[in-house]
Amino acid sequence: METRELTCICCPLGCSLTATMEADGQIAVTGNTCPRGAEYARTEWLDPRRVVTSTVVVTGQSSEEEAMVSVKTKEAIPKDKMIDCIRQLAGVSLKAPVRIGDVVVTNVAGTGVDVIATKDIG
Repeated sequence: METRELTCICCPLGCSLTATMEADGQIAVTGNTCPRGAEYARTEWLDPRRVVTSTVVVTGQSSEEEAMVSVKTKEAIPKDKMIDCIRQLAGVSLKAPVRIGDVVVTNVAGTGVDVIATKDIG
């Protein structure tokens, strides 16, 4: 039997969770004040995922200066793909105008998840 202590990040309460892998492979969770905390602990144990936020360069502004646009993965990606995602974004440059929700990268790092713009530029 293995036990892990976690802090839930689903809401501002930040519940202190204790997750225990039972002999039958089930994960028992205590300390959560809502069902989301239990689900978070199970996911964090079996398949940790994160939403990645970053910025990419935007060219073609009327001022002819480079600008940056904030971007994020449309949904959480496997935690072990975060570095690959950031590396892929480092080589991206967009031409203005950029609109909120525009797809910046499709299937980032082979995750099946798109990266989208979170701000209008130009």
